[in-house]
Amino acid sequence: MKVFVGPRLRRLRKEKKQTQGQMGQALGISTSYVNLLEKNERSVSVPVLLKLLEVYGVDWRDIADDEDTAQLADMRAALQDPLFEADHADLTQLRAALAHSPDLATAFLRLHRAYLAATDQLLSVSEQRNPEAGRPGVSPEAAVHTFFRRRKNHFAELETAAEAFWGDQRVEPDDIYATLKARLHDRFGITVRVVAVDELPGALRAYDETRRQVTLSRALDHPNRVFQLTHICGLIEQKETLDKLLDEADVADPRGKSRCHVELANYFAAAVLMPYGAFLSEATASKYDFAHLAARFGVSFEQACHRATTLQRSGARGVPFFFLRIDKAGNVTKRFNATDFHLAEYGGACPRLDIHTSFRTPGRINTQFVEMPDSSRFFVFSRTVDRPSVTRYAQDLRLAVAMGCSVDDIGSIGYAEGLAMTGEQITPIGINCRICPRQQCDQRAHDAVVLTDPLDTRRRGATRYDH
Repeated sequence: MKVFVGPRLRRLRKEKKQTQGQMGQALGISTSYVNLLEKNERSVSVPVLLKLLEVYGVDWRDIADDEDTAQLADMRAALQDPLFEADHADLTQLRAALAHSPDLATAFLRLHRAYLAATDQLLSVSEQRNPEAGRPGVSPEAAVHTFFRRRKNHFAELETAAEAFWGDQRVEPDDIYATLKARLHDRFGITVRVVAVDELPGALRAYDETRRQVTLSRALDHPNRVFQLTHICGLIEQKETLDKLLDEADVADPRGKSRCHVELANYFAAAVLMPYGAFLSEATASKYDFAHLAARFGVSFEQACHRATTLQRSGARGVPFFFLRIDKAGNVTKRFNATDFHLAEYGGACPRLDIHTSFRTPGRINTQFVEMPDSSRFFVFSRTVDRPSVTRYAQDLRLAVAMGCSVDDIGSIGYAEGLAMTGEQITPIGINCRICPRQQCDQRAHDAVVLTDPLDTRRRGATRYDH
C-alpha cells in the first residue's frame, strides 16, 4: 500500500525550521526526494518512516495517518448543510482533500463554523433575543467541542498522568474519598469541608487557594463529592500538563479557555476514577452496561457514559460513542463525540431523537435506530439523570443523556440485544431543524436557514414549514 505524507512532512519540517536540504541530509535522502515527498509525487518508504522516528521522534503511525477521522467526519457533516445541496463531494474526494490539502480543509471547516455562528447570531438578533450582541464568534462550548474532536476525544497525556496518580498505592472505590482528603491535606495543606446548602449558595463546590480550603455542598451525592476532589487534585497536580494542552487548544476567548480548562480537569478526574484498562475490560465484558459500570467504579451513570467516549487509545480502542445531554427544554447542555455523528452545535437536538421522550420514563433506557440525511445509521440509547437539588423549591432537576454508536458496533452493545433493525424501526433524523434538509418532517420547528423552496399557499402540510 502506498503511503503519502506530503503536507504532514512539510509541517514537520517547518516546525523544525529546516530547509528541504537540511531535512534531506538528516534523513539521508536527496533534497529533490524531500521535495517530491512534500508534493505527494512519491510515496514514502518504510526505511524513511523509520528514519523519521529515529531523527525526529515522530511515530510513523502519526505521520502516515492520511485520514484524520474526526476531520473527515466534520467535513461530511458540514457538506450536509443545505448550502451545499448541489455540490456534494463524495468520500474519495474528501479523503483526497485531507491528504493533499489538509490546511485548506481546516480553513473550510473554520469558515463553515463561522458561518453557522454568524447565522445563529443573526437569527438571535432578528428575534430580538440579544439586540446588543457584538461580533459573531464561536461559543465557549463550541470551542471546547472542536478541540476535543480534533484530539478524537482522547488525551494520552492525561491518561498517562491518571495511571500514575496512585503510584503503588491500591485504593478501593469505597476508600477513595477519604484517601483524596488525606492526599490534599498531607501534600498541599488543603482541608475539605462539607457544608449545608445555604452556606454555599448557588454553588456545589468552591476552592479557596488563599485559605487552602475546598468546600463541598451537601447537595452533592457521594460519587460527585469524590469526582470534585479528584478534579481539584487534577487542577493542582497537573497544572503544567493542563496549561500545555490549553496552549495547544488555541482558544483565545477567556470564557472558552476557562471552559476548556474545566473539561480537561474533568477528563483527568474521570481517568483517575475509571482507569483506562480496567474500565475498557469491564465495559467490554458487560457489553457497555452503564448502570453496572457506574456501580463497579463508584461513579454516576453520566460519568460512566462520558468516560466511554474517551476510549480511543491506539491499539486498545473501545466502541466509538457520541454523548449528548439535554435539558427538558431540549437545549444541548453537553456533547462529546468519537463518531461520525454530527451533534447539534446551535439550537436543540433533533426532536425525532428519543432522548426527548426519556423524561416520560425517568431512569429507564430508551433505544432507537436512526438514519442521518447522508444515510449513515446509528444505534442510540438514552436515559434521564438527576441533578443536585439545593432547595425544596428546585425539584425534578432532571437532564437526559444519549449515547450513540454506528450500527456496525451493535453486536458489542447489550442494550441492542433482541432488537430488529428493520426499515420501519429506523427513524430518519437530522442535526437540527435549522439546517436539516428533510422538509416533509412532521416534527419540523423551523424553516431551514438557506435554500428552502417557497411555501405553497395552496397546500397545508403536516407542519406550517412543510413546503
